[in-house]
Amino acid sequence: MKIQNAFLLLLAISLFSCKNDNSTSSADAETKTIKSTSNKYTLTPFAPSQDFSGAELQNMTYNDGIFNFTVGGEGYELGQQTPDKDSKMCANSGKGQHIHLILNNEPYAAKYTSTFEYDVADGEHYLLAFLSRSYHESIKTLKAAIHAKIQVKDKKLTQIDGISEAMVMYSRPKGTYVGKNETDKVMLDFYLLNADLANGYGLTANINGEIHTIDKWQPYYIEGLPMGENTIELTLLDGQGKAINSPYNPVKRTFTLKDDEIPLQSRQ
Repeated sequence: MKIQNAFLLLLAISLFSCKNDNSTSSADAETKTIKSTSNKYTLTPFAPSQDFSGAELQNMTYNDGIFNFTVGGEGYELGQQTPDKDSKMCANSGKGQHIHLILNNEPYAAKYTSTFEYDVADGEHYLLAFLSRSYHESIKTLKAAIHAKIQVKDKKLTQIDGISEAMVMYSRPKGTYVGKNETDKVMLDFYLLNADLANGYGLTANINGEIHTIDKWQPYYIEGLPMGENTIELTLLDGQGKAINSPYNPVKRTFTLKDDEIPLQSRQ
């Protein structure tokens, strides 16, 4: 009788254990399913864009409140429409290709000529200028960008130094997007300085509170955004996944989506 009771006890323990194992496996599977389907928004890499590998932005000067750049390179011209704009299915500037000028990681100014007036306050500033396609995607080559720490006094450039810090500079989305052609797919684009996502750095995009990990420096389509106000925060991370201590990190922007085609002034 004792042997029989011991056998029944072992059998009950075995059945209980199997039941718990099956329950745990089901819970794990359910958790994985929830994690894989919980994102409201999707990030999809752009297809390769019109190549402007020879495009150059050079010889920046700033005198009497006027910036002057030299734009060169075969095939790239300010004010022209980028040939593959229709295939991108995202917001495009009717004024064509342009320079993105960013001071202190504030929203960029789009400039369609190489010489233009721009008010820069006295003091030290972080400056990034890069050539852009007409649909606002940056040309990510060394020759197509100028970045520097500058000193300005009385609307004149008094000193220019290199930037040594690792930084992420925000570019797009920006402003207001109107209608299905602009709001279905919104481009996320940014510029990295002294940081390689394949070698010791990381980047996250917080989209309306939802965190996405970015592991490659390239533009992305964001899909699933709601109409109205949206917010994106980019954070540059160190090798341990912590926000690095660099200027303007993290950087946050708010932009707006509208679903009706209403007349708007030209958007940059």
